Amino acid sequence: MADHFVRPDVAAFLEFLNSQPGPKMHEVSPDDARQMMVIMTSLAEEEVGQLAVIRDIAIPGPAGAIGARLFDARESREAGPVMVFFHGGGFVIGDPDIYASYCAEVARQLDMPVISIDYRLAPEHRFPAAAEDCEAAARWVAESPAELGYSVTGLILSGDSAGRNLTLVTAIALRDHPAKVPVILQHPIYPATSVSTDWQSYRDFGEGFLLTRDSMDWFGEQYGWSEGDWRADPLSHDQTNMPPTLITTASLDPLSEQGIAYAEKLRASGVLVEHRSAEGNIHGHITLRKAIPSSKDDVVGNLSALKAMLAQL
Repeated sequence: MADHFVRPDVAAFLEFLNSQPGPKMHEVSPDDARQMMVIMTSLAEEEVGQLAVIRDIAIPGPAGAIGARLFDARESREAGPVMVFFHGGGFVIGDPDIYASYCAEVARQLDMPVISIDYRLAPEHRFPAAAEDCEAAARWVAESPAELGYSVTGLILSGDSAGRNLTLVTAIALRDHPAKVPVILQHPIYPATSVSTDWQSYRDFGEGFLLTRDSMDWFGEQYGWSEGDWRADPLSHDQTNMPPTLITTASLDPLSEQGIAYAEKLRASGVLVEHRSAEGNIHGHITLRKAIPSSKDDVVGNLSALKAMLAQL
């Protein structure tokens, strides 16, 4: 850590995390890994807090109903945009419970409905099951279903970690084959945009900074990427005519350079892009706001930037 700026609260969290005995996530079964994430979230993330609407809904999907959770600061509202959020967890762990506090905060800060998608997880459902569910869910939301109670005028797609990949590939799918309403903005958070591991940040931060090389390899093995499929490697895909994009990276994240490369490719393709870097912070920080209090400012800053971009549309 000495060669890189690390915030004091991040350093304290990493010291605690790296001193814990027992197996690492990639050394246990997927079910045990999911339980480990539940425990970490209960210790490290903020409470959900008050919100007018927190309600589970079911979305028709390619393999049956897709679970989802609606977060809204208002009991009812007029027509407007909706955020569709895809949670992180390497396509293996995570669910709307884990991300409930973050989604509730987004709903409050943006005064906008947020729908968190409980897509199918690997290894029970391997690639491209998650991508198929997320595309289907976004298209359903775009149809202004009666379950929402208001007309949807546009989609904002967002997600972190694995959900950042799902954000990008869903946005590409809806660009190439439009839904009933357009994707007006995308917000990938610490995105992995390539299957390549040949990145300096991958080498610098692949051990000791929460997200490790071993865990990334394990997640990839569970999900079972199909080599050559653009959904595994969106950085290599055409990015013209993509929606305005707010990209968040973390300077201590092994994936940080991939996010920066994606921002650069979008700009070169003529897409409006804003990039925010959480300097001195790590992958996963948006759901570590109790353990890393400075992450609260990162989230507020991201949402303020998102609100400003929306105001310009």
